[in-house]
Amino acid sequence: MSDTSVSPGLPPEGYSAWLADLKNRIHGAQQRATLAVNRELVLLYWHIGRDILGRQAEQGWGTKVIDRLARDLRAAFPDMKGFSPRNLKYMRAFAEAWPDAEFVQQAAAQLPWGHNLVLLGKLPGPETRRWYAAKAIEHNWSRNVLVMQIEARLLERTGQAVSNFDSRLPRAQSDLARESLKDPYRFDFLGLTVEAQERDIESALVRHVTDFLLELGAGFAFVGKQVLLDVGGDEFFIDLLFYHLKLRCYVVIELKAGKFKPEHLGQLSFYLTAVDAQLKHPQDGPTIGLLLCKSKNKVVAEYALRDSARPMGVAEYQPVEALPAELQASLPSIEQIERELAGESNPAA
Repeated sequence: MSDTSVSPGLPPEGYSAWLADLKNRIHGAQQRATLAVNRELVLLYWHIGRDILGRQAEQGWGTKVIDRLARDLRAAFPDMKGFSPRNLKYMRAFAEAWPDAEFVQQAAAQLPWGHNLVLLGKLPGPETRRWYAAKAIEHNWSRNVLVMQIEARLLERTGQAVSNFDSRLPRAQSDLARESLKDPYRFDFLGLTVEAQERDIESALVRHVTDFLLELGAGFAFVGKQVLLDVGGDEFFIDLLFYHLKLRCYVVIELKAGKFKPEHLGQLSFYLTAVDAQLKHPQDGPTIGLLLCKSKNKVVAEYALRDSARPMGVAEYQPVEALPAELQASLPSIEQIERELAGESNPAA
């Protein structure tokens, strides 16, 4: 009988593929187990919070009952974390913020407890919390990313770019395209000043492409910068080219370091025509253009987009984070600084 065993140290044929499949199944089981544990924990916390609220309302129990409950629960479950007075108060606030059990089961319980505390602590009302909760679930945001998106006022900026999508794209695609754009875009992660030129900003965005993609939002895939288009023997270069996985179309982004001008759209429209002719797959949707400028007159942008045949949007970008008004007021003016410098250079003055 022939020996079909393999030499020592070498796996049998097909073993590597089988091992990879087993690893994927084990990882999947671990993730499902973690989600199940998290769901049960969040629901438990909600029920405890609801009980505290109910008993305090119906029986007049004061806040000291929470301290007593914390001691008793920790004594009964010494190996279980989460029963501090502070966390019990969070449970009560959580139940008060979400009285609807169905929403807690379907949405809030899909998020880790830390995410739910961020929603409670940083957002003012249920509708705003629902929006950010849905986005966190949809895009699988970490707690830090959730905090960053809230502090960057993502909700207020989403869908605010001036565009002609309603009249240039089918309804389903136009709604998604509009929600895929923001105004303004925050580029404070680049560390550039407001005087930065277009090519400097473009190069910095590519160097920080992970942060840039996070700011653009879910669905954008980076294709390249200064993408060459050969049109009739003449060469043209697109600042930044992306592909949107949900819209199934190319997205051309052009940067302008100054104020928006209507003639900017002519150049962008030309690029969209060229991309549709040279790069677009027959099953792709129409290429979309986004013009990013330092500032714009909204009415001028609306007028310029009205008669354009190509789907385009116009939005502003902020290369550095704006200072709060109260801090700006406390800063010296240029004239004051100049006077002080002049005084230092001439002590006898």
